[in-house]
Amino acid sequence: MPQTIIVTGASRGIGLEMCRVMAMRGDGVIATARTTTPALAELALVHGVEVMELEVTDAASIAAMARRLEGRAIDVLINNAGVSSVAKTLGELTMEDLQRVFSINASAPMLVAAALLPNLRLGARKVVMNISSQLASIANNKGGSTLPYRASKAALNQLTVCMANELRADGFCCVCVHPGWVKTDMGGPNAPLTPPESAGYLVRLLDGLTPAKSGAFLNYDGATMPW
Repeated sequence: MPQTIIVTGASRGIGLEMCRVMAMRGDGVIATARTTTPALAELALVHGVEVMELEVTDAASIAAMARRLEGRAIDVLINNAGVSSVAKTLGELTMEDLQRVFSINASAPMLVAAALLPNLRLGARKVVMNISSQLASIANNKGGSTLPYRASKAALNQLTVCMANELRADGFCCVCVHPGWVKTDMGGPNAPLTPPESAGYLVRLLDGLTPAKSGAFLNYDGATMPW
């Protein structure tokens, strides 16, 4: 059955490819990004994707998006927008970098979800998929490095569990997902997965999500990740 799905950070990489996969199979896709790119414009023209500008760190932009979508049912929110950190070691940390990375990777997904909560309540599936990272795992952290990124994704995981617990009685499924190591600007050229491959895995995972999975940290193949 076709769904209405909104994806943040959809201008390139995994977000763009998820929009492509879901639109090609007939889902109603709302792709959000800071600016409309040629790739997004092509998706809109060829596959009917609705493109909407959104700056996830700007409260006014989030509010404007919510006003545009007022009264529309949304089945799935995919919080994909994210950034890496400049600092890799303790000695390189700056307040500016920490605040920027936490704002985009941890705070923004929660604020977008909160703004779209009325829409998600109207939807049939009530799914929030937050794109996290294996680097968020505290149990698997044996080498440190990329401190703001790791910590921001761990914060996202904690916030996702909080959201799952708060909305469980309403039938929501809120999960955090590692998309794999992917050949993107962030993942680099040595990653084993391409964006289309990762997107394919993530869409299959999305299709199988139920409220029973709410609060889980999942690998792209559906396996449970260690916290």
